[in-house]
Amino acid sequence: MSTYVDNYLPDLGPDNADITSHDAYTTGVPHATFERLRQTEPVFWTDETDGSGFWSILRYDDALAVSRDVDTFTSVKGIRLEEMDAEQTEARRTMMEFDPPDHTRLRRLVSKGFTRRTVEGFEDAIRALAAEVIDQALTNDEFDFVTAIAEQLPMRMLGRLLGTSDDDGHRLVRWGDALLGNTDPEFTDFPVDLTDTEQFRMVPFRSPAAIEIFQFAQEQAAERRTCPSGDIISQLLEPTSDGEPLTDLEFNNFFTLLVAAGNDTTRYTMTHGVWTMMNHPTLWEAWKADPTLTETAVEEILRTSAVTMHFRRTATRDVEMRGKTIKAGDKVVIWFNSANHDADAFPNPWRFDLARDKNDHMAFGRNGPHLCLGAWLARMEVRLVFEELMKRIDRFEPNGEVEYLRSNFIAGMKHLPVRVIRDSEHV
Repeated sequence: MSTYVDNYLPDLGPDNADITSHDAYTTGVPHATFERLRQTEPVFWTDETDGSGFWSILRYDDALAVSRDVDTFTSVKGIRLEEMDAEQTEARRTMMEFDPPDHTRLRRLVSKGFTRRTVEGFEDAIRALAAEVIDQALTNDEFDFVTAIAEQLPMRMLGRLLGTSDDDGHRLVRWGDALLGNTDPEFTDFPVDLTDTEQFRMVPFRSPAAIEIFQFAQEQAAERRTCPSGDIISQLLEPTSDGEPLTDLEFNNFFTLLVAAGNDTTRYTMTHGVWTMMNHPTLWEAWKADPTLTETAVEEILRTSAVTMHFRRTATRDVEMRGKTIKAGDKVVIWFNSANHDADAFPNPWRFDLARDKNDHMAFGRNGPHLCLGAWLARMEVRLVFEELMKRIDRFEPNGEVEYLRSNFIAGMKHLPVRVIRDSEHV
């Protein structure tokens, strides 16, 4: 039984999309545009109507080099396309907007909770949560995979790590959606490019949800100061390596980062995997027949989904790259979704191969100082969802139109209607 399909995305979208436009992603990532640019102009100057413009870094080796060279390509001026003045930058700064050693100092506050060894200790608890969520969803034969399963497990696991209750989980999801979906009218009343968000310019993602999160974070902090525990909130209240605790603003921003990053990206990765298996049932059958494929299958889901499509850096000096001169002060944007489909790094990049080896994708960054803190947790959550699904169903079939997030930053299917087909032994 074959472990791969070629052209896993039969439609790569238009080859002339405006990659800065959020609307360009409402029918999926315009991969044909990125493919064309990788071949013709892999270091590409992109004009912006509401910004100074930026360099797009589209090939794997270049993306890797920029990610690792924090002296030349700094994060301190922001990691998204939005340009902020000094006051905004300071008000909204998280560990993501620091370079080492400051980044390392903040990261160490919670990093012990996300190491591979620590995460492996969560497996039984995560598996039990996955089974509970899936069993609840399977009381119906038709449902939206995203809302019924994919958003539930990361939300509830994030609550466990933070030390919050399941009752708070729905608020965490709503807030996370409003932050990372801050350009999608389904998730916010203040989409940043469609409404006036000037009143929110000093809070993360220019989102009013951040104000609610700040209040919730302070309530949680007050509880932990009275009764500390081993959860992440308690860890954030401990002194950093320089002996000083986080300020209230630093704590609020760190907490907001965890809410934004701890739910949506894993949700969309799971959904991409289910969509791929559903549309290529031979892959699903091959995986079910050979569970030893699981580790490489999860990595291939991560490579091809590349949910966080880009991060921005800012050049600190003039530098040459592929014949182009990047000037000091220029914005430089690493497109991970493009790097993950670079044929020089991934032979047959449009082949989805459950057994792909040497899959050094950039879904989590790539071994630099900004490697995703939750990488091992995300891998485990995706793996366990598929393992538990395979125990219970024969397959999914499409049951309606897919809806995509309106965002040039996060690639995700926000709705995936499915119909359950069950093995006779489970009927």
